[in-house]
Amino acid sequence: MTGTAPHVVVVGYGPVAARFADELLPGVRRGDLALTIIGEESSAAYNRVLVADVGVGRTTAAAISVSDAAELSAAGVSVRLNARVLRIDRARQGVLLAGGAWINYSKLVFATGARPVVPPLHGLNPDPAARVPLPRGVTALRDLTDAAVLRNAVERRQRVVVLGGGILGLEAALAARDQGADVAVVHHGPHALGRSIDAGAGHTVAAALRARGIDVVPNARAVGVGLRPGADGVRAFSALLQDGGGAVEGGLLVLSCGVRPRVDVAVGAGLSADRGILVDHQLRAHHDPNIFAIGDCAQVRCLDASCPDCAGSTGPLGLIGPGWRQAEWLAAHLIAHLAGGTTAAAPLPRERAPVMMLKARGVDVAAAGDVAAGPFDDVPGLAVSLWADPGHGKYVKMSTRGGVLAGFVSVGMPRTGAELTLLFERGAELPADRSALLRLDGPDGPVVAQPDPARTVCRCAGVTEETITAAVAGGCSTVPDISAATRAGTGCGGCHGDLKALIESHFAPAAA
Repeated sequence: MTGTAPHVVVVGYGPVAARFADELLPGVRRGDLALTIIGEESSAAYNRVLVADVGVGRTTAAAISVSDAAELSAAGVSVRLNARVLRIDRARQGVLLAGGAWINYSKLVFATGARPVVPPLHGLNPDPAARVPLPRGVTALRDLTDAAVLRNAVERRQRVVVLGGGILGLEAALAARDQGADVAVVHHGPHALGRSIDAGAGHTVAAALRARGIDVVPNARAVGVGLRPGADGVRAFSALLQDGGGAVEGGLLVLSCGVRPRVDVAVGAGLSADRGILVDHQLRAHHDPNIFAIGDCAQVRCLDASCPDCAGSTGPLGLIGPGWRQAEWLAAHLIAHLAGGTTAAAPLPRERAPVMMLKARGVDVAAAGDVAAGPFDDVPGLAVSLWADPGHGKYVKMSTRGGVLAGFVSVGMPRTGAELTLLFERGAELPADRSALLRLDGPDGPVVAQPDPARTVCRCAGVTEETITAAVAGGCSTVPDISAATRAGTGCGGCHGDLKALIESHFAPAAA
């Protein structure tokens, strides 16, 4: 780069990097700064959360795109695709790319995201540095290439085996099943979603999966993958081998065993890392004021050992919403700093405890907080209410302290789950009669929720009902229209149903 403008270099080109670039564009256009984005893939940023939907044909790669490299280039941004960073030279403030290119920076931002965990099974190479670690018929469903592999398996009606009982694995399994694939879910532990829900909810979820025609194999101990030669002689996946000699046969193995932040380049540059690149409350890397990290690769844990906000730091949240908020905050901070501002920016607001939501047709799950305790456990200050109807796939548990919701899990009760989510995020008290919440999903429950302008509809982008209804009143008549105007619905996609309902509610009087 030439010129005297400060140069910001972003390593990574995922959704968080794309949002960061969007926020910096006004400064780039004014000439206040220069911006370079380095991405390993051949395509611009897209929403990885929706890769499974591309893989089963529900949507397209173009529809989940969140950035336009040509548009950025036209605005003056240097976008380097198919580029891999070899190392960072902090002393010379430069980035060395494979192929020998050297890029100097004034400020460097890591937005490298996370890579899927490849379990150490016989027949797989778990080394993240390996360029081709997986055999044919095995995918981690992380990028568009993986989506094409899933699409091919679904179209050929191959049996799909999902290893892992996390949220992304279950969503992929349900999506594939919806498209007619034969699906099996294999996971360790007694029930799926083990980190977010209790045993009762887990067994209810398993029953719902089986009711949808999905084979569920709990308490599994996978030890290897079976490979057999294909028609072209190349060995491909044929079975997931279990401890004790059993096997789960299939034509495609989808690894959904979690992710790990990509910190190798940062660690190679001498930066501190734990579960992510360690940054302070202004997202600065420890001991280097010119380097920052955002998104799935960043772990906020400052150098103050007595900091209460950092006491429970367990690593990146792994959600797109917090990453976007970090990108927006850091962009504003850098623009102010590079423009010569002397006032210290307020620290990044602490993220609230996330609400886990399973986004699948016909299987509604929402959970947040600690739900380990049962209604008859003696936990000081904690009151637990539980209702279960496993025969009909319904389960609700609510834990409160002083009447305020401290944790909940809801299965098969979408309206109750939505109300509990709202109460949890607001730190509100539950009604004295807890059964009033259950009636939301009964025959007398409201068909349409009462308007609540302050309600956050899109949690990923932080968009309220008031903003969305204003966009609809201004002419937005489809979900893509609302997404373009407000960014609502551009994250995990879990709010699309609410967006459609708000559109229908606005136009219903005219239709009548």
